[in-house]
Amino acid sequence: MEVPISERLKKLPPYLFADLRRKIAEAKAKGVKVISLGIGDPDQPTPDPIVAELVRAVSDPGDPNRHRYGCDVPVPEFAQAVISFYQRRYGVTLRDEQVVTTNGSKDAIAQFPMAILNPGDLAIAPSPGYPTYNIGHVFAGAVTYYVPLLASNRFLVDFDAIPEDVCRLAKLLWINYPNNPTSATADLDFFRRAVEFGRKHNILIAHDSAYSENTYDGYKAPSIMQVEGADDVAVEFFSLSKAFNMTGWRAACVVGNASAIKALRSVKDNVDNGSLRAIQFAATKALNMAEQIFPAINAVYQRRRDMVVEALNANGWRIERPKATIYVWAAVPEKYKGSSGTFAAELLDKTGVVVTPGRGYGQYGEGFFRISLTYPDDVLKEAIGRITNMRL
Repeated sequence: MEVPISERLKKLPPYLFADLRRKIAEAKAKGVKVISLGIGDPDQPTPDPIVAELVRAVSDPGDPNRHRYGCDVPVPEFAQAVISFYQRRYGVTLRDEQVVTTNGSKDAIAQFPMAILNPGDLAIAPSPGYPTYNIGHVFAGAVTYYVPLLASNRFLVDFDAIPEDVCRLAKLLWINYPNNPTSATADLDFFRRAVEFGRKHNILIAHDSAYSENTYDGYKAPSIMQVEGADDVAVEFFSLSKAFNMTGWRAACVVGNASAIKALRSVKDNVDNGSLRAIQFAATKALNMAEQIFPAINAVYQRRRDMVVEALNANGWRIERPKATIYVWAAVPEKYKGSSGTFAAELLDKTGVVVTPGRGYGQYGEGFFRISLTYPDDVLKEAIGRITNMRL
């Protein structure tokens, strides 16, 4: 029997990375020697002190709760580590009720709309942008209005360009800086404008800050929570995945507006059981020694960024070195301007290299493609060599 799928699933396009994995499998089945630069999953190991803390916590015979539900017996040290990190990193003081720990930020982003949106409500998401913003809206029965991120505006949200009727109806606006997929950065003045926009239109601002610690050349990404009054109109999603090489661990948090945090916590109480206590202890260790961990991880990505950008620019591209994230966002060659999908497909077919077509991140991602730096240096070097040797 073929089970019919729900109407909400029918509203979703194929998930971008599931589709990439399928194309990779098909190419390999044809005997193609595939090199994937498509998915942002760090190849470096999680730092040893974090792993050691996980092993200690999961093996501790003095902790009878070590294998129990993480929601029933949470680790208060993790939330306190979040509060301490925000104080050290941003000078921001958070209260206990302003912090909720989550199973990674993707889960939280998908769950959050269920906490604050009703069926038929309007929410705003960037294009190009992380597909899970819209996915969360669809699962909540809400509708997405896409605000374009344009190269002419440095891929920043133009609040003044959002139509008045959208501002009147919308309840939620997602922003994401440093940005995936464009690697764009925003200064504190941008976040002030975001807070002002949210206050003026009674719209909650949700800032996805997953890449705030992957920064280079002396750049430090700000937090929206640094803006006075932000905790009235904003929440921020912070993830340990990319900054600490902990993608599979699923450790993150959401901070900010206390009523929104309470609502998300209520959703979580009903749909998940929290993360393993040992992971929470390990995440605590990570945050408490963050300043010691970031430099070595970011040095690797900065070296890879330079290698990729220099090689592509030497072969006709014009790419600025991104100051943050683990990606390089580049325009497709002129002959492919109308279709990043065609460029990515031909690149896979002719060279075996997988990149992410910009169209996969939304209408306004068309004309670009994304390279992930989460692959070993020799793999990146070979892949970029194949790309530059292809007749484009």
